[in-house]
Amino acid sequence: MNLTPSQTVGPFFSHALVWPDGADVVPDGAVGAFWLRGQVFDGAGEPVADALIETWQVAPSGAAPAFRGFGRVPTDVDGRWAVRTVRPGRVAGQAPHVAVSVFGPGLLDRVVTRVYLPDEPSNMDDPVLLGVPEPHRSTLIARVTDDGFAFDIRLQGERETVFFDI
Repeated sequence: MNLTPSQTVGPFFSHALVWPDGADVVPDGAVGAFWLRGQVFDGAGEPVADALIETWQVAPSGAAPAFRGFGRVPTDVDGRWAVRTVRPGRVAGQAPHVAVSVFGPGLLDRVVTRVYLPDEPSNMDDPVLLGVPEPHRSTLIARVTDDGFAFDIRLQGERETVFFDI
């Protein structure tokens, strides 16, 4: 049997796959809520419009039945995205992190990465983060902002974000 060749996906994310409350991993006013924001850039350093960002994380306690823990947002014309969330808890000896998938034009499959928070002491014990060569670890660590954290995603090129083969 012959396989059908892969094809790129999109562009259809901004009107077909988003939800009205996709940015609300937690509701407005939730205790400890902050914004996790960023931009998606292509290999030439240009913003990627019409990408879709999905985030997953555990609740601060590590688990909570009423915690959605999932966000889905499109990028805007400047490649910007944002989700309102809370600090994730630890899972199975790993430092708190937010899992991120990027779907977008020109990608045959989603790419998957993680966001670690910069002020987390357990980052130095995380087996996944420590498995990334030192010069590239910084691409997985968010920057502090006035209302939360920033995490830019570079799909290729200089300072390309580390993506995981899952």
